[in-house]
Parts: sequence; C-alpha cells; structure tokens
Amino acid sequence: MEATRVIHKPLVTEKSTYMSTETNRYTFAVDRRATKPQIRKAIEEIYSVRVVAVATQTRPGKTRRRKYGYVTSSPTKRAIVKIHADDRIELF
Repeated sequence: MEATRVIHKPLVTEKSTYMSTETNRYTFAVDRRATKPQIRKAIEEIYSVRVVAVATQTRPGKTRRRKYGYVTSSPTKRAIVKIHADDRIELF
C-alpha cells in the first residue's frame, strides 16, 4: 500500500498536542487495513523521522438515529506513533 494511502491525516486534539510536546508521540488517522509495519514505513517515508513504536486503536462506528431508521458509521483506525527523541514532526 502507498504511504499516502496508509496515513490519512494527523489528528490534532488537546490530548494529542500534549503527547507530542511531552512524550514525542503523534496521533494519525490511518487506513483500517494498514498494519503496524506499514504505518511505521509510511511515517518514516513521509516525515523523514525514526519511528520507535507504533500503537493502534480501532474505534467502532457510531450508531445514529435518522428519520428513516438507524445508521452506523464506518469504524476508524488511529495510530499513536512514538518517534526518536532527537526527531520532531512539524504539523503546522
């Protein structure tokens, strides 16, 4: 899988901003079918950093009520990537 298809976007939240400054961990929305080695390779290729560890979370889709019944959104996957202490990713 191409690196640009593996990584969808960086997730910028209050918690992820704190993690990036304090513990050098960055959060990304990734393709649901992507594996940890593919995520590691894509991050190293796109951002030119050394990846130390990758943790993933598969979040279930939410069920929402519509006027014609219930609809379930697609599940999503996020990756929390720890990079080497000497490296930084400039998201903005």
